[in-house]
Parts: sequence; C-alpha cells; structure tokens
Amino acid sequence: MTAMLARAVVVCLVLLVPSSFLSADEGMWTFNNFPSDAVAKKYGFNPDSKWLEHVRLSSARIAGGCSSSFVSPNGLVMTNHHCAASCIQDISTSQHNYMAQGFYAKSEAEEVKCPNMELNQLLQISDVTQRVNGATRGLSGQQFNDALNKEKASITKDCATSDDYLCEVVTLYSGSRYDLYRYRRFPDVRIVFAPEKAIAFFGGDPDNFNFPRYDLDVTFLRAYDHEHPAKTENYFKWSPEGAKDNMLTFVIGNPGTTDRERTVSELEYMRDYELPDYLIQTSEYRGLLTGFQTRGKEQARISNSLLFGVENSIKARRGEYEALVDKAAFSRHARSELDFRKKVESTPELKNQYGGAWDAIAKATARERILEPRYTDIERGRAFRSRFYSLARMLVRGTQEIPKPNEARFPEYADAKLPQFRSALFTTAPIYPELEIETLTFSLTKMREDLGPDDPLIHDLLGKRSPRELATDLITNTKLSDVAYRKQLLEGGKSAVEAASDSMIQFARRVDNYARQLRAEYERDVEGVQKKNHELLGRARFAVYGNSIYPDATFTPRVSFGSVRGWVENGKKINPLTIIGGAYERNTGSDPFALPQSWLRAKDKLDLTTPFNFVTTNDIIGGNSGSPMINQNGEIIGLIFDGNIWSLGGEFWFDESVNRSVAVHSRALTEALDKVYGARRVLDEIKPAGF
Repeated sequence: MTAMLARAVVVCLVLLVPSSFLSADEGMWTFNNFPSDAVAKKYGFNPDSKWLEHVRLSSARIAGGCSSSFVSPNGLVMTNHHCAASCIQDISTSQHNYMAQGFYAKSEAEEVKCPNMELNQLLQISDVTQRVNGATRGLSGQQFNDALNKEKASITKDCATSDDYLCEVVTLYSGSRYDLYRYRRFPDVRIVFAPEKAIAFFGGDPDNFNFPRYDLDVTFLRAYDHEHPAKTENYFKWSPEGAKDNMLTFVIGNPGTTDRERTVSELEYMRDYELPDYLIQTSEYRGLLTGFQTRGKEQARISNSLLFGVENSIKARRGEYEALVDKAAFSRHARSELDFRKKVESTPELKNQYGGAWDAIAKATARERILEPRYTDIERGRAFRSRFYSLARMLVRGTQEIPKPNEARFPEYADAKLPQFRSALFTTAPIYPELEIETLTFSLTKMREDLGPDDPLIHDLLGKRSPRELATDLITNTKLSDVAYRKQLLEGGKSAVEAASDSMIQFARRVDNYARQLRAEYERDVEGVQKKNHELLGRARFAVYGNSIYPDATFTPRVSFGSVRGWVENGKKINPLTIIGGAYERNTGSDPFALPQSWLRAKDKLDLTTPFNFVTTNDIIGGNSGSPMINQNGEIIGLIFDGNIWSLGGEFWFDESVNRSVAVHSRALTEALDKVYGARRVLDEIKPAGF
C-alpha cells in the first residue's frame, strides 16, 4: 500500500489555495460558499441558490458519524448498511439475526424503531463571526477557550427554541469564521429495509477501500415526526438511468474531519506519535474482538458491528499514516507551508499580526506530546471501553454540569445539546455483559501499560485487583442496564448520583476527579493555544489568498462536485463501473466472498449487465458514508459507501488523478429491491411515475 499511496500523493499535493488556481474537482464546500462559477466553467452547469437549498434540505446527517438523504415525501431515508449496522444489531436477537438474514418491513406497522439513532436536517446557516470575535478579542490560552465556549453556548441557547431543533456553532477556516447551523431533529428513526451483511459488505476487509467492488451497502430508514412518518417536502427523486461515464456528479453529505489546514509541526506529531500509538493499540483491540467471535455464534453476533468499525478504522488510519511517512509528499507539503509563511513574513503588517502563530502552535503541540497518553486514556475514555461506563460518565458529568449556568458548562452539556444527551442516556439498545467484561478488561490493561503500575491513578482505580477482576466486578454489579434507574438518577441530580451504591457510578466518580484536572490542563496548554493561533493563520490565509477557498471538514453538511471517471494504475486503466455479473464471478462460496442465498436464487432473474458499483472524482472523507450521489437535476444516481485506497491520503491533500469515491449504482439498488428481495413497498415509494 505504501508504494501506491506514495505515487498518489507525489502527483499533486495542495495546501489550501484559491479555487481559481485549481482545475481539480477538489473541495468539500459549504452551502454558503459553493463555487458555482467554477462548476459552470468546467462542466457547463451552474448550481443556483434554489438548487443548493433543495439539495441541502433533501439530505440529513446521522448523529454519530454518517450521512443520509430523504428519498420520498413520507420521510423515507436512504443510507449505508454499515451506517445502520448498530441499529440492525440492536433490534436483532439470538432468534432473529437481521445482520445475517436482512430485514424488510412489509407495512408501516412492521417498521422497527432504532434504539439509538437520530437524523439532523440543516435548516439554516447564519454568520456569527463578529459576535464570537467580540467575545474572544485579546484573549489567549485558557481564557480564549473559556470565552469561546461561553459565547457558543449563549448563541446556541438562543437558537434552539425546542427539543425539535439542534443548534451548533461551527468553526470554519481554522477559526477565522464561525457559522451557526440550525438543524431539525428527527430522534425517532425506524428501519424499513436492509439486505444481508454478506452482500452489503461483500469482499469484507480485503476489499475495503479498494476497487472494483460489488457491494449493496444500503439501508432504508424512515424519519418519524411525533409518532407519524415525517412529511418531507424536499427529497431526492430517482434517476431512471443512473450514473454514466464522465457524467457530472454531486455528493451531498457530512465529511467528518480533514487536516488540510494543519501545520507541519502538527502533522509531524500525528505521524510520529498519534497514529502509531492508535494503530498499535487498536490492532490489539481487533485481535481481542476476533478472538471473542470464535467463542460461539452468539458471541460473533453481538460483537459483529463493533469489529467492523474497528477494522474499518484501522485501515483508514493506516492509510493516513502511510501518506504522512512518504518523504517526498511530506516535503512538498512543508514547502507549501514555507511559501505561505514567507508571504506573511514579507509584509510587516501581516508578520506583526500572524507571524508568531506557527511557533506558538509548535510549542503547544510539543506539550500535547507529554499530556496526550494520560489525557486520551482518562478524559477521552480510551481506558474505559464499556457502554456501561459511558452511561455512568454521562450521569456523573451531567448531574454536575446541568445545574450550572448554560455558559459555564462543558460544551457537550449546553442547553442546545441536552435533547441529544437525554436520547443517548435513555437508549434502549441492548448491552451484553460478557462483551463488556472483555473490552473493559482490555482497556484497563492498556491503561496500566501506558501509565505504569506505580502511577497513583492506577493504585487508586485498580487497588490490588487485576484489570479483569475490576472489570468483572464493575459490569456484574451495575444496575445501569435499567433505563428507569438511569432516569431516576438523572432526576435525582448530583446528590442522587453521589449517594448511589452502583459499582460503575462510583468508579466513574473516581475517574472524573482525575479527568477534570486533565481536561483543564489540556485546554489551557494545548487546545486553547492551538485554536487561537489557528484562527490567526486562517485570517492570514484569507489575507494572502483571498476568500475563494474551502474549509477543513467538520462533520457538517457539504457539497462536492466531480464526474464518473476511472483512473490509471501501473499503466492499466481502471474502468469506473462494475456490473452485477461481476459479483457472481467473484463469488467463492466462502466468507467474505460468499453471496447470500437470496442472490444465488435470483441469478436467473437479474440483468447481470446492470451497473453495480462505480467511482467518481468527488472529494469525500469519512462521514460521507451514506451520502446521496446526484446528477445536476438533483436525482439519485448512486449512494456513497467508500473511497478507493488512494482516497485515504485525502485527510491531508487531494489528488484528482487517482483519488476516487466509491458508490452503489442507483440501478443496482432498484434491480435488487425488485428481483432479489421483492421489496415492492420500498421500490414503489422511491420510483417516479413511468419509471
């Protein structure tokens, strides 16, 4: 993989420059700064404000990490199977394994509520930069961070007028712009259709981030509004033809995070410390889960989606690491930063305002290297891989933070976030003690390795017990599986939590004493410094390059444009589309290349020449999973579910010659719904008259 990524990133590395300089299909653009003129110049289509508003309102974010779209006026939602995997597993039982069997609701009454899923539809964007800057002007470090969080909390409280809405202040362009995003919440989401995992993830981990692909990675959900299917005026209609070679394409989704605005010192830290540490420990965690799956059929079922997420994460982060260790690529990035810095320092006024930002960030990053292991383990919770612990932490923190004035709380407990907090706390998703004991034992063991057996925190938390003894005690003696008990503790407030004899609550309280201290130190020495100085660099970038640039991804709605196009690898042209017949040729009968029985039975009914998966030049990243792929008419032509191996370097830069997004073709979706699954109810809802 290293050689492949090296060839990719050397071709074209771009540190954010004006879009007028770019001929590539680069950028995850905000809706209020979309380069319509550039699209018109290259492709002959100029998306106007009405078009942009329609596609924004037709899409939705899945809280927790994915994208989706409305595909009917009755709240029908399309996303990936792997984005809905936790729901599919949560509604499964030992008698009905919907991950293996698939799921289809033949009537509205059979649609099952996902225990822990929420959709967010972006309604409005407002510029609040002036208000935020007024609150933080002249401040730095911890004072800057505190003032920033306080002002964000105040802004979002004014915006979120009821539990039906969610408001977020989004930091853009390294903090040189702040926008207020107002969302419509849909916390009642029900599953309508999902295929078997065997076809949704056909090829498994070996095929992940590769192409050609043959996956039906789709799930249909429905958004409910106060117990009734939501009425969605804006939704994507279906294209009868779907994607074609060289067709103009748009992806409407929520790319998670990119680091294209990061400084060289920060990327060096990621390359030398953060990513290697993550990959080592997460690979060990994958080994634990793989071993757990061999215990039996039920153990495999309950850990399936967790293992998938871990494997996917390892492959993605490994790709990022291999992009950063390529010396030629990294040097090119460093030269881009040096050129930017010279432009700033050659102008006395710019140098005076912004010239010290790079050194300040480098100093804070050096401090991060010292604080990171303990901060990640304790405050970020890597040492406590347990859903019971997460619930306990929410209760401990929530009952301390919520009584405070809104502006004085941790941001995740601000008024605007409380509806989501309560939904997560009162989830009815099943928790499996056997799996909890294993994952918590593993993470406690790694914490002891990270901090050392003589660390006072280790003595306090473990005492004379082994990680397994402590994990077993905590999991077997907690009552947090009872939703009513969680509600009782939250309603009782801080005094009820402090008086609780529950083992996990008591443990979380002890951890919180350390975690709060670590958080304060990290925000003072690292986060506050980095935020303030990245804001300065953002302003400097505007001063040098103008405003025709796109910001780093922030898991908020974005638009990217591109076209259906293959690429050349080792002198061989990679065709942009695969066909259904290719899946049968690839079928070996053994996992992960085993087609499910439903597909084997339907072979003679299917048109094997139907396009299955395809690639485009759209600029995407993690979080775009489940994004609709549309044509210029705003019609569904595909469903994003992956990127190719070259796209992993997209965390840091974009190379149009080889970076590709991967999607399920719209015709494959309708062909399968009709001839494999007989899901006429779904098909009739999405297809237009005369389809």
